[in-house]
Amino acid sequence: MPITIAPCGAELTVRRVGTEAQVKKRLHEMGIVEGGKITVISSDSGSVVVSVKECRLCLDGNTARKILVA
Repeated sequence: MPITIAPCGAELTVRRVGTEAQVKKRLHEMGIVEGGKITVISSDSGSVVVSVKECRLCLDGNTARKILVA
């Protein structure tokens, strides 16, 4: 499922990051990698705030829709 519809508070595993190479590289640098764990903190109008390791990141709706989690 896309991270935009994932439940808040649940720890999820990133299954696929389907963005273009440059964005995928940047997400990887921030800790969003396939097989990695993330937690959705909040979701509003497509934008998503996630916790990765000990950081919080805000993802715009367009990017968030391309991150699939389980």
